[in-house]
Amino acid sequence: MTPLRRALPSRLLSKLPPFEPWTPLARLSTTTGDGAPAATAGATPTASSAAPSYESSPPIDAGSSIRKPISLWPGMYFSPVTNALWEARSKIFEEAGDTGASENAASLESELVPRSPSRSRTSIFYKFSSDYVLREQYRNPWNEIRMGKLVEDLDALAGTICYKPFFLWDQHCSSDDGTTRPLLLVTASVDRMVLKRPIRIDTDLQIAGAVTWVGRSSMEIQLEVTQSTEETQNSLDSVALTANFTFVARDSRTGKSAPINRISPETEREKLLWQEAEKRNKMRKKKREERNLDTKIEDLSRLQDLLAEGRVFCDLPALADRDSILIRDTCFENSLICQPQQRNIHGRIFGGFLMRRAFELAFSTTYAFAGVAPRFVEVDHVDFLRPVDVGNFLRLKCCVLYTELDNPAEPLINVEVVAHVMQPELRSSEVLRP
Repeated sequence: MTPLRRALPSRLLSKLPPFEPWTPLARLSTTTGDGAPAATAGATPTASSAAPSYESSPPIDAGSSIRKPISLWPGMYFSPVTNALWEARSKIFEEAGDTGASENAASLESELVPRSPSRSRTSIFYKFSSDYVLREQYRNPWNEIRMGKLVEDLDALAGTICYKPFFLWDQHCSSDDGTTRPLLLVTASVDRMVLKRPIRIDTDLQIAGAVTWVGRSSMEIQLEVTQSTEETQNSLDSVALTANFTFVARDSRTGKSAPINRISPETEREKLLWQEAEKRNKMRKKKREERNLDTKIEDLSRLQDLLAEGRVFCDLPALADRDSILIRDTCFENSLICQPQQRNIHGRIFGGFLMRRAFELAFSTTYAFAGVAPRFVEVDHVDFLRPVDVGNFLRLKCCVLYTELDNPAEPLINVEVVAHVMQPELRSSEVLRP
């Protein structure tokens, strides 16, 4: 739901700083169980400079990338942060293969070892205050953060986190012939992405997260976006956004669910986060069961009133309420062919890219409906019902579902985006619902 805020024209006329020919800076850091930094990775300016004292390893030269051929690593087509995260993820794969492929290839699926949530903790730092090129990639026309690109990075970071403690060569599927193969971890849903305070484009930003809950074949990752400003008094005040991502493990050949290592919460905070995630998981299961049943509508009278008002709009438009509008008249949509450059490391279309396109369509729909630039408040949920492949014809449809005017100064607008995955050759159309 999105409250409206009228942007100040003077902000659009603000003078930009002079251009500095630096390569975008995105720095990835991980921490060990004791909180000490374990590694950093990123793209640094082309000019040589001394490494800051707090870095645990020297910066990586953007011109000496160890990437595989571009067709296998399409991360460079996304944000520099997503690119850095996928570079880090590729190192996880390579290290796992070099250290344990020969030893653990014959291990059994039942050998699942509990992991500490702290092993998965990862953070990435945006130097918006000093890196002009990076800042320009995330700036929107109102000189604020471009939330769609940030959502894309959140998905990339969540994917990197879930691989750290779980995608090891002792984590596999066993075949009938006795061989083993690694698992695929894919985004299943996003639950309650909440913006707690505005995010500034001229202040350094950090995204950090860890695995908080693990089921048989699924896990939840909680991410926090923090930004310290003069208004923030402590670490809790600096949290600007929170989000919960759910990933599921799949057999890389059959596509069926596969068991994964569990986690063993150690601190009080880790135990609290696990309990909260367990409640959300039970709620999701309950909602899925209710969708399959003919449940009774609780507020039937309210629904009948809305339908009656809609019939007046259709049959007697001259007598309809001038303060209302039909949902179909608020709809916007766009279409695209999914390209190879938009795929993830598994060869499917990157979920973060799909969420960014859905978010930006929702923003545009709200903008056209309200007549002023909206301000994002929260995402209730995102569900990925099926994967999207290269070459699929994707059609995104968005409409305003309802509005709330309890606070006239900040009315709330709730919009929904539904994605249809079409294959014209097969005369097929399925709902993705990002």
